[in-house]
This record gives sequence, C-alpha cells and structure tokens, in this order.
Amino acid sequence: MSPYDLQVNGYDGADFCSRDLTSENFHRACVSMQEDGVNQFLATVITDSVSQLCAKLRHLAELREADPLARQMMAGIHIEGPFLNPAPGFIGAHPPEFVVEANVDDAKRMIEASQGLTRLVTLAPECDPGHRTTAFLAGQGIAVSAGHCDPSLNDLRGAIDEGLTMFTHLGNGCPVTLARHDNIIQRALSCSDRLWICYIPDGAHVDFFALRNYLKISGIERSIMVTDAIAAAKLGPGRYTFSGFDVEIDPQGIARRPGYQNLAGSTVTMSQIRQNLATHLALDENEIISLIDTNPRKAVPVTPLI
Repeated sequence: MSPYDLQVNGYDGADFCSRDLTSENFHRACVSMQEDGVNQFLATVITDSVSQLCAKLRHLAELREADPLARQMMAGIHIEGPFLNPAPGFIGAHPPEFVVEANVDDAKRMIEASQGLTRLVTLAPECDPGHRTTAFLAGQGIAVSAGHCDPSLNDLRGAIDEGLTMFTHLGNGCPVTLARHDNIIQRALSCSDRLWICYIPDGAHVDFFALRNYLKISGIERSIMVTDAIAAAKLGPGRYTFSGFDVEIDPQGIARRPGYQNLAGSTVTMSQIRQNLATHLALDENEIISLIDTNPRKAVPVTPLI
C-alpha cells in the first residue's frame, strides 16, 4: 500500500500556505507524513490574492526542489481557490475577500508560478463563465475538481463535459442547512458515475453513518479519501496561528477558527483514516487500498517530476 493524499494544507506545525515556511519545517512535515503512512501527497494552497498565491506557489516549488525527500513525496500542488463561491457556507474557511471569478489569465499565472507542479485545481463551476477555465486546465493535463460551490445540475454536467473530473471533500464547503432534495450533495452524487468523489473520513467533516450512505452511491471504485490536513495535524488540542489566522483544536481534534462554527481543515492523519475506514465503515484492506492509493493515482496521475 502506497497512500497518496491529494489534499494536505500542512502537517506537524508546517503550514504549506505560508511564505514563511522554512526548509526545516517542510522537511519535518514530509518525514512526519511518511511515518504516518503517506507515500506521496499534493501540497495544497488555499484562497488568497492571486499575487500572493503565486508567491506561495513559487516558494513551495523552491522548497521541493532543494529537498530530496520532498521531491520523492510531493507529487505536485493542489490549488484550492480563489475561483470559489464566496457565499456564506459555501466559502467555508476561505477568505471571501480574495475570491475572484475563474479566468484563464489568472490560471496561467498560477500554473507558471508553480513551475509545472500544479496537478489539481478546485473551483466552483458556476463561477467559471462558459467553463472556459475548466477546459483550459483540463487541456493542460491538470485535474479539475468542483468544490466550495453550488452549481445547478445542468451547470455541473456542463463542467464535466468541459473536463471536470472530481468533487472536493463532498459534504463540506456548503452550508449546514440545505434544501431537502435539490442540493449540492445530491447533485454531485447524481454525477458520481462521471466524477471522482473525495471525502474527509474523520467523523467530523462527514459523520460515519452518512459517509457509509454516500459510498453506497458513489461506490468504492469512484471514491477517494483525503486528510485535508492543516499545520495543526499531530500537534494536539490548543490554539495556533497559521498564515495569520487563529485555529482552535478541541480535544476531539476538530479544527475551527475562534468565533466560527465552520470547520477549518482537518487534523486527521493517514494512519487514522485507515483505522476509521476499517473500524467505522467495516471496509476490508482491498477497499481501503482503492480509496487511499489506487483511486487517487487514477484521478491525479503521478507524473515523474524529479
């Protein structure tokens, strides 16, 4: 088993979204992830101004280039934002003031800044006029995922026709209260025969009983588990500051910004994911391998970068 985590914002005190990330902290995060069973990962950066995102992407690329272990483990970069839905609930913990409408020019800037490392982009299909950015990214061989979004079913299908292939952390990046029938979770699941559906199996982002139901629809063969880990992963309960934001981790490992109810990433580890899938969902080893190894590699192939 060689787990491949498609969404890691940070780990063990190292914040991948910070321009202050040091080579020492980055290396420690790689070692720590390796100890927890991660074979490869996508370093994930979230919404900021495009100029700041470009600076962060360049910094990550430089850190990776200088570290042999990072070159082995970091298969690329996942850009989550800034092309998201800024409405409350859908935007989640992302700063809405930096959200912009999807456009090819900004996408090109970020891809160039990442020095060829961009492997996955999460965007809101309804914020991508004509799905032009989706089509551009797909044409560059970059996987495009819907997330923090509320497209109509027709809009979601239109994005799929233009190259959308995934859905980011289903059950999150949406309001707590949704319409009973026509909501983003139901729309995404209705397209699961054409999409890879990603989940965060920590029991907080999706209750295990709900995750079991979702998997019955999307199927093991079209589903992927990610950590969505933040820098506080492995640090334990407490209050931390990362990228200028305070985050509180409660005794159950749930991360929130003080004063906010929405979740602010996860602290789950890959080893905990394996245990959760076996214990709470009664999945066997082959099913777990599909969810954390085989399927991620099909959805976002690892291209030799070293």
